[in-house]
Amino acid sequence: MDAFLRGLPKAELHIHIEGALEPELMFTLAARNGVALPFRSVEEVRRAYVFQNLQSFLDIYYAGCRVLLREQDFYDLTWGYLQRSAAQNVRHAEIFFDPQSHTDRGVPFEVVVSGIHRALTDGGRSLGISSKLILCFLRHQSAEAAMETFRQALPFKERIAGVGLDSSEVGHPPEKFRAVFDAARAEGFLTVAHAGEEGPPEYIW
Repeated sequence: MDAFLRGLPKAELHIHIEGALEPELMFTLAARNGVALPFRSVEEVRRAYVFQNLQSFLDIYYAGCRVLLREQDFYDLTWGYLQRSAAQNVRHAEIFFDPQSHTDRGVPFEVVVSGIHRALTDGGRSLGISSKLILCFLRHQSAEAAMETFRQALPFKERIAGVGLDSSEVGHPPEKFRAVFDAARAEGFLTVAHAGEEGPPEYIW
């Protein structure tokens, strides 16, 4: 049955690329970039992935983001995900990314999107995986920060299919992002938003 399921053609409709960072690659990139990790071993990272709630997941998610500094890092992250997906016969992937997690650390927006896009292009050519890229705004940050990220994305419109909303939900209603979502729709972006993971029903648009 396992072989049968692996052989079926599949579409990955929801993957956060930063969350696909494997512990082994996390340590490789940390060594490449001279980043100190709060983990002593790959096994310790794997144990940390047994999280209890959204926030404990986000804590390790953002710790992993710290090793992503160069365009090649984002390429390696995305290419690794695509190779694992190809082994499971994934034919199409819709991939979320969080540019604010990187630009807030001084990594240029162009570095982030270029590394991911280059890997997606190679994945289409070499692995036969079609893809769409979706930019997510971090809901624990301000509406103004989201709008600034949206402006940074405009020169790369041809690489980004849509915008979304993710990160900590409690206390961060989607209403505060209405203006940036309206602006995104006006520019032709598709729009999605995480909702109902921890927030009340009112957070579902």
